[in-house]
Amino acid sequence: MRVSAKVDYALRALLELAAAPPGPVKGERLATAQDIPPKFLENILTELRRAEIVASQRGVDGGYRLAKPAAEISVADVVRALEGPIASVRGVRPDEIEYTGPARSLQPLWVELRASMREVLEGTTLADLVERSAAG
Repeated sequence: MRVSAKVDYALRALLELAAAPPGPVKGERLATAQDIPPKFLENILTELRRAEIVASQRGVDGGYRLAKPAAEISVADVVRALEGPIASVRGVRPDEIEYTGPARSLQPLWVELRASMREVLEGTTLADLVERSAAG
């Protein structure tokens, strides 16, 4: 699996929000804390707002916060919001691919791979990652 810069930056910013005290956090602060290009992060945060993963507040005291508790936001939610389906082969869902001859064995392999990735990504929340970071 290839993790895009967009997903990596989004998760880093979301973990900053999850670990922050209650209240909005400025996008610039998130960008600085995680060394993320500010303009790129603003675009990512806009996408996460549309996906209802973060909420934003305007004004002097404004910024971003998680739209729901960190324990309710999985890594899979973030990946899907920014990149679409968890796993595809040439842009097609693994269960929709058809091969012929000896290559037929690839289709169930891709389905198994997708199931394994989904299990890990859906089973890991932002709260889990914050807890791991605090323990390590």
